[in-house]
Amino acid sequence: MCEELRPELMEAVLCGPEAMSAEAREHLRSCPACANQLASFGETMALLEEWQAPEPSPYFNPRLMARVREQAALPARNFFAWLRRPLLAVAAAVLFAAGVGLLELDRLYQDHNTFADNNNGAVRVVSAPGTAVGDLQYLDKNADLFSEFDPLDGQSSTE
Repeated sequence: MCEELRPELMEAVLCGPEAMSAEAREHLRSCPACANQLASFGETMALLEEWQAPEPSPYFNPRLMARVREQAALPARNFFAWLRRPLLAVAAAVLFAAGVGLLELDRLYQDHNTFADNNNGAVRVVSAPGTAVGDLQYLDKNADLFSEFDPLDGQSSTE
């Protein structure tokens, strides 16, 4: 019940105890913790009503206006103003060139020899001739031709 009463406590402080329900007033009579909290809220609100905002210094407005004029007199900062500094411009150009170079190297070294065979879902690798993988693929593809090539069988390796 105490948690349900908390919103009504603030209303009672702001609008008076008659803003509370009869059930809440009965709870306040029986619960010293809620009664103490209501009294604490009341003391806080009384302090806030007595508080006076301090007057600004008589020099506040002239100093503020001087700062505004100083800021307005400064040159506007451009997003590309950093490019006017040669070292930063060169560093940016080098980083840009390095990034483009890395992207191009990645494209160069990508495996362009891999194809998906849509008929049976297999992936086949076609390598350039002259490489070990390319030569093995060539031998495998032409195995029937080489098995029937008898002239090579008749030659001896001692000749």
